[in-house]
Amino acid sequence: MMCRKAGVLCALPALLTEGLLAHTRRLYALPPGFYPLESIFLLLALLALARCRSLEQTRYQSPGEWGKILGLDRIPEVRTLREKLAHLCQQPGQAAQWQSGLAAEWMAAPAHEDGLGLFYGDGHVRVYHGDLGPLPRQYVARQKLCLRGTADFWVNGLGGEPFFVVTQAVHAGLIAALHEQVVPRLLDLAPVLPAAQADDPEAIRFPLIFDREGFSPKLFADLKAKHIGILTYHKYPTEAWPAGEFARRQVRLHTGETVERELAERGTQLSNGMWVTEVRIRKAGGHQTSILSTRRHLDLCQVAAWMPARWSQENFLKYMREQFGLNKLIEHGTLPLPETTVVVNPAHRQADQIVRRERAKLVRLQVQLAAPTLPHAPSPEQITAFAGAR
Repeated sequence: MMCRKAGVLCALPALLTEGLLAHTRRLYALPPGFYPLESIFLLLALLALARCRSLEQTRYQSPGEWGKILGLDRIPEVRTLREKLAHLCQQPGQAAQWQSGLAAEWMAAPAHEDGLGLFYGDGHVRVYHGDLGPLPRQYVARQKLCLRGTADFWVNGLGGEPFFVVTQAVHAGLIAALHEQVVPRLLDLAPVLPAAQADDPEAIRFPLIFDREGFSPKLFADLKAKHIGILTYHKYPTEAWPAGEFARRQVRLHTGETVERELAERGTQLSNGMWVTEVRIRKAGGHQTSILSTRRHLDLCQVAAWMPARWSQENFLKYMREQFGLNKLIEHGTLPLPETTVVVNPAHRQADQIVRRERAKLVRLQVQLAAPTLPHAPSPEQITAFAGAR
């Protein structure tokens, strides 16, 4: 009998090369039965490649065809698969160990010509539509709404390849997630800094790239102390730079394509006194994109190529949502949150919004009051005197 799904076997060498079965026997074990451990892992991987997004959908697959693909009489029925997965998930932390072991192997290979791995960090909200648990509301950029859900913080490579993901039901934003979850795990998994550079304060172990949600001078200083460089968009850029500062450069993107960009750079001091490199990309219409880097002497063209390449991570998340059901609920059930979990009091949030709204009104009134009082080009002494009069 011809197997219509047998084409997934073409991906078998790639799955084994990526380490699908490399650590299974070390971390997992199943009681004696007809289906060995490796057959369960292979079945789940091949079903995912065939766009079978959940165990429930295996009811509509041909068990005989899939059995022939795996070299068995038939594949397990849904109930048997659920029982075996429940047995594999009995000990907490095993999945994290398996993921960490694979991530460490993937990170060991250099990602680009400098021999330093590039790591992109970004958050993804999985919307929850049930009523078993009152999850906090989070802003979902793709829907432009605040919806209940959990937050996944992904770490990917230059081409979008995933390394690991950290899931949080309650979180305080990208800055806190980077500081508390992502960076400690990267330090455990990423290649170490050579001993000859360990005492060099400017030595960079690896660059971490994220969007402007992670803008925090304090975070930048903490990461630099750990020999981690950053690339991110400037959240509060100053006025536009003169066009004469920009020069046309040939920028080679990670896809291999070469494009021309107008680039310029300066040294910029942040609010905490830390000096960073600011690179700006000027578009044809005059708009300037500001990028900050704590890795000094980094080539302009590399900054202009690496920062926009974070869209490969966005494309990865979009592809996973559409093709592999990334937003699907893993299981039906709830787990208690630790009592030490810090959450925002809804009443405090509402009162804080009122205070911010009234403060903004006050600032606008102060500006209206200052307009007829100060001259067109006030001196610093006049501004100081006016501020003291308020």
